[in-house]
Amino acid sequence: MPFSAQQPPASGERYALSASLDNARHLSSLLRAVHFQDHATCLATASGLRVTVEDAKCIQANAFIQAEIFQEFSVQEESVMFRINLSVLLDCLTIFGTSSLPGTSTALRMCYQGYGYPLMLFLEEGGVVTVCKINTQEPDELLDFDFCSTKVVNKIILQSEGLREAFAELDMTSEVLQITMSPDKPYFRLSTFGNAGSAHMDYPRDSDLMEAFHCNQTQTNRYKISLLKPSTKALALSCKVSIRTDAQGFLSLQYMIRNEDGQICFVEYYCCPDENITEAEL
Repeated sequence: MPFSAQQPPASGERYALSASLDNARHLSSLLRAVHFQDHATCLATASGLRVTVEDAKCIQANAFIQAEIFQEFSVQEESVMFRINLSVLLDCLTIFGTSSLPGTSTALRMCYQGYGYPLMLFLEEGGVVTVCKINTQEPDELLDFDFCSTKVVNKIILQSEGLREAFAELDMTSEVLQITMSPDKPYFRLSTFGNAGSAHMDYPRDSDLMEAFHCNQTQTNRYKISLLKPSTKALALSCKVSIRTDAQGFLSLQYMIRNEDGQICFVEYYCCPDENITEAEL
């Protein structure tokens, strides 16, 4: 939906970041997938926008919105970074409601002038324009999980329905989710240890749900379910998930999400292993 005559000036030198979307829901649905803390750090580069949320230095979520998703995306510097209240941002993006009438959508123009300035949102639906100004803050230093491909020990790609099924059937009263990845049986196993006892779910490497299987060594690690639960928001939206571990047992869950227009975006969660277990417990 094009903006009316009330639209803000075209992007220029005075905006460090300016971007336009015909459908603000494409952005709000991805941001909701990482919304488990109030604040987020936004990083804009020529390739797109990355929104990062962290908690307790144990889990990090990143929503990647590629520049091609936007109808216009302009960054005047090598990178633009700021911290913002994600709850407020989501409230603004859905100011016209979360579900539009058929054939209508909320158009968005987003402008940021630079350090110390607010993020400005111009939202239009049905000829009505709303302007929101959200204060920005100094960005925090983010955790670097250093998850480069050379350090990945095991990696599988699974159709998301397989993981959704597991989370529905395993005992979520368990404090931890145990993940076993191995070149031999059981290949890929998810285990919980809840009030009803132990539960396991196995996926053979030739399962119809398995898109790719690259396991170099047997690894068994446990992760606090309280840390993994926020990722189920992204899982619900996704069609595929890449599950990777490095030598220290750090976990990467990368969700591939296809929006209503068929465009692909990614949400990635990093989680550190539970340190309160010993080899004997495994």
